[in-house]
Amino acid sequence: MDGLTRPAPRPIADLASARLRALRWVLTDIDDTITTEGRLTAEAYAGLQALHDAGLHIVPVTGRPAGWCDMIARFLPVAAVVGENGALWYAMDHAARRMRRHHVQDDATRLAARAKLDALAAEAMAAVPGARIAADQPFRAFDVAVDFAEDTGPLPLSDAERIAAIFRAGGAAAKVSSIHVNAWIGEWDKLSGLRHLFATLWQPLDRVIGQVAFLGDSPNDAPMFGAVPLSVGVANVAPFLPGMATPPAFVTRGAGGAGFVEFAQALLAARKNEEETP
Repeated sequence: MDGLTRPAPRPIADLASARLRALRWVLTDIDDTITTEGRLTAEAYAGLQALHDAGLHIVPVTGRPAGWCDMIARFLPVAAVVGENGALWYAMDHAARRMRRHHVQDDATRLAARAKLDALAAEAMAAVPGARIAADQPFRAFDVAVDFAEDTGPLPLSDAERIAAIFRAGGAAAKVSSIHVNAWIGEWDKLSGLRHLFATLWQPLDRVIGQVAFLGDSPNDAPMFGAVPLSVGVANVAPFLPGMATPPAFVTRGAGGAGFVEFAQALLAARKNEEETP
């Protein structure tokens, strides 16, 4: 994170074509960034595929669990996926039929933290009626996710912040997404997980930061908004902006997957225009 408070996001129509043409990596949150009302639309999938076919490295950076990340790395047109808010990354080598995996903690450390996280989750749910353990919890390796807006509620954002505060008071890290409060015991976030991935598979992130874009929609994306100059919030980021020290630099007109498609079309159009310019 750059530590600077940024001005309000500008529309992506203000994005210079040259900056779009320079991109080689598109990093994106999943929930409510490429999905719409919990589903991956045909248009959003087509956007992913079109970027992949154009030679872009697509990397979802998500709070979703390890089990989902294994599937995403195998079945979507992506180069890798960072999951559980930076606790892990997976990259499928299709030619070798081998999944590369990185976890931030060994099993003994991870399991030792689980009992404390479960106790804090129970305390948080008792304090906030209607909150409950996320349906994807059985597939998680490192964190606990408390649902406030996916399969329950939706509860107000103030309730999500209250849940996060209970975890933090108990010594855990906690981040609010658009649907869950994710909590863990350890020193990582989306940005640290991404840095490890880049250093392992490509180049250190800071060396290629001008070739990277990030799309997101919620408070747990703030470290990425702060670190990536070409950061884009889809339109539904708006309710979270007042609490973000590092909001995205740009914002789409469309919400969720429609916003992702809007960005993908702008990027592909910039590349096409370059090819057609004599």
